[in-house]
Amino acid sequence: MFPILEIAHSPLTPVWFILIAVLWIGFFFLEGFDFGVAMLLPFLGKDETDKRVMVNTIGPTWDANEVWLITAGGAMFAAFPGWYASLFSGLYLPLLLVLLGLIIRGVSFEYRSKHPSSKWRNTFDWMATIGSFLPTLVLGVGFANFVRGIALGPKATLNGDFPVVTTSFWGLFTPFALIGGLLFVILFCAHGAGFIALKTTGHMHDRAGRTATRLGWLAALLMAAWAVMFNTMYAPANGTQHLLTWILAVLAVLLVAVAALLSSRERDGFAFILNGAAIAVMMAAMFVKMWVNIGFRPVGVPFDMWIASSSPYTLKIMTIAACVMVPIVLIYQAWSYWVFRQRISRDSIPSDAVHA
Repeated sequence: MFPILEIAHSPLTPVWFILIAVLWIGFFFLEGFDFGVAMLLPFLGKDETDKRVMVNTIGPTWDANEVWLITAGGAMFAAFPGWYASLFSGLYLPLLLVLLGLIIRGVSFEYRSKHPSSKWRNTFDWMATIGSFLPTLVLGVGFANFVRGIALGPKATLNGDFPVVTTSFWGLFTPFALIGGLLFVILFCAHGAGFIALKTTGHMHDRAGRTATRLGWLAALLMAAWAVMFNTMYAPANGTQHLLTWILAVLAVLLVAVAALLSSRERDGFAFILNGAAIAVMMAAMFVKMWVNIGFRPVGVPFDMWIASSSPYTLKIMTIAACVMVPIVLIYQAWSYWVFRQRISRDSIPSDAVHA
């Protein structure tokens, strides 16, 4: 027998599934606009000053936002070791691409100003763009596959049958998965453009607002296609879950559309919040679909969130630690956003800083 089956069910198991969902939602809300800003660098930045303004909008917060991903991964490892092990053993290459993109992105922000030449800075700006595009696309394709259910099959071991991913790398790229990846890219770019419009003034604000509007309408169309495919091709078997995924998917489409409308009217704050809310609602719909099966489709082997869960004692210790540390982290991050709340413009960038 699969050894994890011997672990008793804990009432904290569903609690930690929900907490992990919240961590992923927080990551995509915050890192979504970071990714979007970086992906738009070569297209919205007309010169070095414009690009410096764009980088400065996310400069104080981009690395802190990535902590949400680290925390989500760490929580999965500790609360659901079976889930974590199956993901990293069966989807090693996609996860490696995400890691590679994040490394390239981090290096680009740290090194772009280390040399005054335009060629140097353009190179690192493209690294930031590619390093943001790659994780966005891969994670979009990945979560679409969680909605479909990644196939799991048995692998014989000395301790019994062990579940392993049987879907091939190229088998991940279905039409629904590709739409999911494209949706993430466009939606995050719209989110990033909205953040630039919220944080800047002058010509940069105007360009970002127009870009947020155009990308927002395109994201709404893609979100509608995603919602229909989600709820017709890969709908949850449970009627209550199916109704909830329909409600959340339709709400996500409406939120993106209203955000695009508000961007066109220069209601930057409301547009940014609604676009972020659309991302959160979209992710919530996915996690509703992943309830119990945690994104897998086991064939010939038992596997669900109860089987993949840690022991009750481990979950209890984690819960106590989370109750202490999470409020501290949230307060600190909210404070950092408050400190750097002011808008910036080209006039905020000293001429010597551009050429430094």
